Amino acid sequence: MTRTIYVLNGPNLNLLGQREPEIYGHETLADVEASCRRLGAEFELDIRFHQSNAEHEIIDWIHEARTAASGIVINPGAFTHTSVAILDALNACDFPVFEVHITNVHKREAFRHHSYVSHRADGVIAGFGTEGYTMALRRLTTLIDAPQ
Repeated sequence: MTRTIYVLNGPNLNLLGQREPEIYGHETLADVEASCRRLGAEFELDIRFHQSNAEHEIIDWIHEARTAASGIVINPGAFTHTSVAILDALNACDFPVFEVHITNVHKREAFRHHSYVSHRADGVIAGFGTEGYTMALRRLTTLIDAPQ
């Protein structure tokens, strides 16, 4: 089994550390990528880290992951609440998918409480800051390494 994990990030996450740091913190997406790669090296994972503000690019990476990966960690950003297309792409995957949110979306505006992605996600991590990414990677590693 491949030990490749796609870590996908949606719109505005390229501004992490700059956009509303009082909500999202001061870590940058480069910091998140570095921590994912460090953990990936420890667990012998090939991390494919991507960010896009374009829905179709995220869908294309999900399609690519179907044959190249053992799992996806996704922070869909605002697409969480709007994208049936991302849900449909994730539904075509037969491996674990973990949804990550830096903030606790359930303590925020009501429109953020609904997630299309959660309909497919095997787990949802919200409110643990950027540490949620490594939490999801640890769980994926456990699932990949589990006897079949």
